Amino acid sequence: MEILIVNKKLLSLLTRNFASGIALYPFILLEDKAQLADSTLLNHERIHLRQQLELGIIPFYLIYLSHYLLLRAKGLSAINAYYANVFEVEAYAQEKNREYLQSRPFWACFRKVKLPK
Repeated sequence: MEILIVNKKLLSLLTRNFASGIALYPFILLEDKAQLADSTLLNHERIHLRQQLELGIIPFYLIYLSHYLLLRAKGLSAINAYYANVFEVEAYAQEKNREYLQSRPFWACFRKVKLPK
């Protein structure tokens, strides 16, 4: 089970004001209390927690950062590299599907991955 934390300053420090939430196993860090009722955001972050459990926490972050940097090296902007990251692709595609985590295939984030040319 995740631990929800609302701390705008810490979130801002970790994401440089980019994200309104972040998953750092076993925590989901949110910007404000209203987000505690945002089931789409919470589901998105729970998908990231599952990804972190599957890969291991440190390997998850190393792969996440490596993929992001690879996308940047291929010429994508920071925002486009973020959205094209395999972990974000899965989380955004399934964030509205409340049943997804009950039937999610193992390592689903690596299935049908297409890197930009």
